[in-house]
Amino acid sequence: MAEQDASTNLQATRPAVQVDVPFSSNAIRLSQREWVIALVIVAALFCLIPAGWERIEAFEPDDDYRVPYGLSDDYWMYSRHCRSACGQGRIPVIGDSVVWGHYVSADETLSHYLNEIGGFPRFANAGVDGTHPAALAGLIEYYGRSISGKKVVLHCNLLWMSSEKHDLQSEKEFAFNHPRLVPQFYPDIPCCKEPASGRISAIIERNLPFLSWTSHVRAAYLQNSDLPTWTLENPYRNPIGAVTLELPSPDQPPSPKPVAEPWTRKGIARINPSWVELQTSFQWSCFKRTVDILDHRGNRVFVLVGPFNEHMLKADSQRIYTRTRSEVEAWLQERRIACYIPPALPSDYYADASHPLSEGYAMLAGLLLENEAFIGFNGQPMP
Repeated sequence: MAEQDASTNLQATRPAVQVDVPFSSNAIRLSQREWVIALVIVAALFCLIPAGWERIEAFEPDDDYRVPYGLSDDYWMYSRHCRSACGQGRIPVIGDSVVWGHYVSADETLSHYLNEIGGFPRFANAGVDGTHPAALAGLIEYYGRSISGKKVVLHCNLLWMSSEKHDLQSEKEFAFNHPRLVPQFYPDIPCCKEPASGRISAIIERNLPFLSWTSHVRAAYLQNSDLPTWTLENPYRNPIGAVTLELPSPDQPPSPKPVAEPWTRKGIARINPSWVELQTSFQWSCFKRTVDILDHRGNRVFVLVGPFNEHMLKADSQRIYTRTRSEVEAWLQERRIACYIPPALPSDYYADASHPLSEGYAMLAGLLLENEAFIGFNGQPMP
């Protein structure tokens, strides 16, 4: 009993031990100063990795370079291409698959023939397959910032106003090209049902080059898959080994490969599109926004309207198309923007409603280089 009392008295006289109970299961906890240092390091990596990647990934575009079809959604690559072209003093020719050259090789496009017939490699193919005006406005605003204080040829394809679906006015959901480039919240696009998380992700990617770079790596080397998906599909391959630093060829054909024949040989019937009024057209408002973006950056813009395959149109549709084209021309003249509306090319020079074949691009380039407004813009008459 006496021993028990002594033990109790001894414990009572010992000082209380303060036990630092962790607030979580983390083995390492950073102080505020260490958090600041960690954030600075991460921010530096976010900025330096994309810039450093350009030093190790060879990119030496030739005169006819265009963004490969497989990299159509690789906007980081498009930005890099624009910086290179503008740095060389080239005139970017901006537009959709008509400019890109959906049915032809890289050395048969409009920009190629402008250079060949003009006798000097002055123009660069800055087209991207599938970029309707709503996507093109986002592409230029967020990824074409290097196009500033330059001469620019901008293509206007009225095909995107030929129906409510093409004009993105349809209420029914459908998959359209380049959804990450269009306005995500305002103005509302009825056919776009992307959840809020996907829209926010697109907005963040536009403003963080690091995220655009990760998309580039996925598109160029991982078949557009994220790392977990790619490793599941390729369980015996090393993802580091897949990053070969060899970019796809600009002559990579679209998938499926289009039939490069005149539309008349492919059995395509004449059409009677339900044209959208220009005043209510969403795509037309987006085209005007693209013009405004380029203009506000100090660029000198020349607009090429067409060439549309008028041979495919029925009589009623032809009248509406002609009226719409005149309204576009009037708006451009009101804005004092130089433009050219070429006559319809020979019927056999078209592959479909708006895409020329190689002979069509050559003819169109010749017509452009002989046009007075284009000579005034280009500063070099055709030799």
